[in-house]
Amino acid sequence: MNLSLHLARALAAVVALPVAIVFTSCEKPASATSTGPPEVLVSEVIQKEVPIVQDWVGTLNGSENADVRARTTGYLQSRNYQEGSYVKKGDLLFQIDPRPFVAALDQAKGQLDQAKAKLIADQQQAKRAAELFQGKVISEQEYTNETQAYQTSLAAVSAAQAAVEEAQLNLNYTNVTSPLDGIAGQAQAQIGDLVGTGSNIVLTTVSQLQPIRCYFPISEQNYWRFADEIKKMMAVPEEKRPERVELILPDGSVYSHKGKFAFVDRQVDPQTGTIQVAVNFPNPELTLRPGQYVTARAQIRTIPDALLVPRVAVSELQGGTQLAVVNPDGKAEIRAVKTGPVYGRLIVITDGVKPGEKVIVEGFQKVRQGMQVSAKPYSGSENNQGEQNASKSSLPSDQS
Repeated sequence: MNLSLHLARALAAVVALPVAIVFTSCEKPASATSTGPPEVLVSEVIQKEVPIVQDWVGTLNGSENADVRARTTGYLQSRNYQEGSYVKKGDLLFQIDPRPFVAALDQAKGQLDQAKAKLIADQQQAKRAAELFQGKVISEQEYTNETQAYQTSLAAVSAAQAAVEEAQLNLNYTNVTSPLDGIAGQAQAQIGDLVGTGSNIVLTTVSQLQPIRCYFPISEQNYWRFADEIKKMMAVPEEKRPERVELILPDGSVYSHKGKFAFVDRQVDPQTGTIQVAVNFPNPELTLRPGQYVTARAQIRTIPDALLVPRVAVSELQGGTQLAVVNPDGKAEIRAVKTGPVYGRLIVITDGVKPGEKVIVEGFQKVRQGMQVSAKPYSGSENNQGEQNASKSSLPSDQS
């Protein structure tokens, strides 16, 4: 009886051991899965029209620039303008010593008077010779000689008159004036310098700054991308073109006036592979000056019904781009996508998503393909920020 009781207890202990092991092993997974699926923040794919905005780094220059040179040779007598000041067309900039040119003009006038006096005498002689020849008093040879003398005197008067005009022109050139309205730069010649056609010294440069012109190069690839838009724009007379180009100043501020496209150069530079573009900006206060580096920004075209997601939702992997979508079952789907232009803090997706789908903005590193996730809405500040920055959005700057 006691032996049977001991055997029964031993058998019960053996049976209870694996049961205890089974319950113990089941408790560990229960504690491991008690945390639930990973939490991620999601944002819906937005569909809207997106403007394509391009930035270009350029330099400012006058819409017209004139190198002022002396047109006659002489010694510089005075500078008659304030360097860096605004001048008008015809304003006196420099004075060349006029005395030699006054003397040359007086001499030319004297020679003209002599030629005119001789012309009068020869004219009378020719007239008298014609009468005598008709009366058969002189020979034909004598008549011809008198007529030729008159023609020679007539030509001499014309030559003397031209010499007077040339001397007067050279005297006028001693007054070096501004060829246009604008800002006159620093003088490049000093008082007493010999200037003129032989020395070829640039006395100063005058730049027309109203309007001022921004020049920037664009790559040949970008030119072909927007060739149709550029062609349509250039077909419109410049005065009727819209002012839609913004100017970003070196301090990051936006210039108060917008500009309009002026022209696209006739050829591509074979060394750089770029083509020059010019934009005119109003400069009523003359605050913008040649040589300044600026950024020009303009909307080139729009993408209708573009699909947008936050930029942070897109990851790059092995030369491609991907993002994660939470499907209606609450599971993560990792997809390869194709991206387009950046729009503020959003980015255009050209292939891989549909409107209204929920993409993972935060928590992408936690998920795997087909994993169940706990999706919470993203705050939306990214979307709002992207919309607020629409005027500042752009394609990558064309630095080529």
